[in-house]
Amino acid sequence: MPTGPVLVVGAAGKTGRAVCGALLSRGAAVRAAVRPGREASAPAGTEPVAVDLTDGRGLDAALAGCAATYHLAPNVHPDEVGIAERVGDAARRTGLRHLVFHSVLHPDDVRMPHHLRKGVAERALRQRVSGSLVVLRPSAYHENLLPQVLDGAVALPYSADTPFTTVALADVAEVAATALLDPARDGEVQDLVGLEALTTREMVARAEQVLGRPVRLTVGTPGAWAAGPGADLPASAREALAAMFAAYDEDGLVGDPAALTALLGRRPTSWAETLAAAGTASALPPS
Repeated sequence: MPTGPVLVVGAAGKTGRAVCGALLSRGAAVRAAVRPGREASAPAGTEPVAVDLTDGRGLDAALAGCAATYHLAPNVHPDEVGIAERVGDAARRTGLRHLVFHSVLHPDDVRMPHHLRKGVAERALRQRVSGSLVVLRPSAYHENLLPQVLDGAVALPYSADTPFTTVALADVAEVAATALLDPARDGEVQDLVGLEALTTREMVARAEQVLGRPVRLTVGTPGAWAAGPGADLPASAREALAAMFAAYDEDGLVGDPAALTALLGRRPTSWAETLAAAGTASALPPS
């Protein structure tokens, strides 16, 4: 166990919470970077620290004395590269020994601007971080589709018949915690990809089998999505996601599961296993 806490940037989101939980379960001290004024949103058991990623305020204080940090930028943020530069500069100033960056599968896919920003952010961190650096590139999560499946209705703004190798968030968090606690793994770039290539239609059919109830699947247009669920998003996020949906229409999002299998030392969690665990949890009476 390294000396000093591990800082998790973006700790209040679903990925950050999962990474914090995986670290805490291993006995690590965890510092949770959250937006100023949102300290109460930090996961239980962590030390909240206020960080403004838009200008870097609070980064040096948050990183001071840390053994490692997990850098996770806000989803589809237009200033992803600037944020990475500020984090990398602060890491160098404070002498951070180890950084793990949460990137994305296929960060050089020119069809998806927010993927490209992840790729540029990777390069910015390599230029700035003086300690060891590991890059993790996860695929889309099981948990992205799970809430709709559990509600019994899935609505897509892209094809239901292109394949995805989705990954369980808990598997990503497990690998992230291992990487954070092992600074000797400098220079690794790992794709984190689930074992099964399934279309969304196949995922919904499997959900019906596992949950024992029907799940309605509808496919709409990107325009309808932009006027509905996407209407409240910033324009830059809406445009980035629309480009992603167009790419998904062509060939989904598929990668090689070999690295995740090796990193976990076991078979990655299947979609059916995620469904079964979620179905059991939802069936439990309130405590």
